[in-house]
Amino acid sequence: MVSPSFRIKFDPEHGKAVEVTPNIQRITAPNESAFTYRGTNTYILGSDSVAVIDPGPAIDSHFELLLETLKGRTVSHIIVTHTHMDHSPLAAPLKEKTGAPIYAEGPHRNSRDLHLGEVNSLDAAADHDFKADILLKHGDMIEGRDWALESILTPGHTQNHACFAIKDTNMLFSGDHVMSWATSIVAPPDGSMADYMNSLGVMMERKETIYFPGHGGRLEKAPEFVRALRAHRKMRETAVLSRIRAGDKTIPDIVRVIYKETDPRLHGAAGLSVFAHIEDLVTQNKVLCEGPPALDSIYTATPV
Repeated sequence: MVSPSFRIKFDPEHGKAVEVTPNIQRITAPNESAFTYRGTNTYILGSDSVAVIDPGPAIDSHFELLLETLKGRTVSHIIVTHTHMDHSPLAAPLKEKTGAPIYAEGPHRNSRDLHLGEVNSLDAAADHDFKADILLKHGDMIEGRDWALESILTPGHTQNHACFAIKDTNMLFSGDHVMSWATSIVAPPDGSMADYMNSLGVMMERKETIYFPGHGGRLEKAPEFVRALRAHRKMRETAVLSRIRAGDKTIPDIVRVIYKETDPRLHGAAGLSVFAHIEDLVTQNKVLCEGPPALDSIYTATPV
């Protein structure tokens, strides 16, 4: 969820492609909201033969601008960081126009079997129709004419999230795993806080210092940012556990206290984030509930 320490000012130039560094252009979709900030970023990597990373939401004007920007060039790869409706829906229409194959970790799915009966208020954000032509594993290389990307699997925000490091550079496409405007929403059933924290650990071991995120502007000093992000999540976990130990038994009770400074429009998503923390705390045997954790469960602290 949004925290003042993670807000980096970003004023995109909607309606045009912007060169963010040599060989990389960014187009920001006109889908500004409390969840997407100024809009979702689509990136074009390469010169004559290019990859399109996260083609974006199904908005006609965004697709038309993307096609106009690509005129005179060959699209050799379509790459998707994860299957939320603001990132992946235009992959199929772009493939139809260009013939380029779609690369991704896999289809949208739940993070754990125990969530098979669980839904959440962001379920409509999932692109269940998405299909990749080439499935990626951790460390796979994707090679174009004048660029190469390393696939870094980073489950957490979604089970199928991946980041992509540009070979022989200090730059990386971070999708929604690490953004320059807010902490990522981690919402079961497709999200997992334990996986997300582990994936942040993976990123902390990387050498890249510049990230191009799915929302917000270019992120400098990325390793320091990731360390701060991980520390922030640990503080949220501590706050959630403290509220349960203080007697708060439901997720809304907890949200009202620890997210009191957050935009009320985001309290539903905040509740999902709290749920993700609680799910992890139950796994750690620090919190108890009857049956599998759910959004409407009653929670108590494990006796110390």
